[in-house]
Amino acid sequence: MNREFEISRKTNETDVSLRMNIDGTGKGDISTGVGFFDHMLNLFARHGIFDLKVRAKGDLEVDAHHTVEDVGIVLGQTIKEALGDKKSIKRYGSSFVPMDEALALVVLDLGGRPYLVFDARFENEKLGNMDTELVEEFFRAVAFNASMNLHIKVFYGSNTHHIVEAIFKAFGRALDEASGIDKRIEDVMSTKGML
Repeated sequence: MNREFEISRKTNETDVSLRMNIDGTGKGDISTGVGFFDHMLNLFARHGIFDLKVRAKGDLEVDAHHTVEDVGIVLGQTIKEALGDKKSIKRYGSSFVPMDEALALVVLDLGGRPYLVFDARFENEKLGNMDTELVEEFFRAVAFNASMNLHIKVFYGSNTHHIVEAIFKAFGRALDEASGIDKRIEDVMSTKGML
């Protein structure tokens, strides 16, 4: 089974191409023009054990909003396509990740019902050239374009970088679990017969 897919998306604001291998080795090759975001996507790939290549050019002279959101859109679409009919996947995944004083939990369901619950607060408004409010925008774009039910909760933490890093690592680990193959599941993990 080849669970690798590539999608490109070009608008007047951004030009994004993304390739993802669900069954990768944790290699990230990321260039979005938003340094902190690149760091987070590399962490996501490494801790999810995905191979991820992202090239994005956006209107950074305005701000990073369109770039971050559009990468989220394309990542969500790519995840959905790479998973195909979702045969034999575990469907659900969860991960607690600590990062020094911060603790984050990500729980997700690949069952086809998009939703985002985002329970996190950030003391710093910016990390590098990325507004921290874009973290939620990114995950909303991923969740709705992947048809993923995604819950993110930060229990505590004082360092904004640590909090966001814990979220991205936990997201990678939870998605790795949910997308994992279980040969005992002969079709899909649903009594409906489809996801």
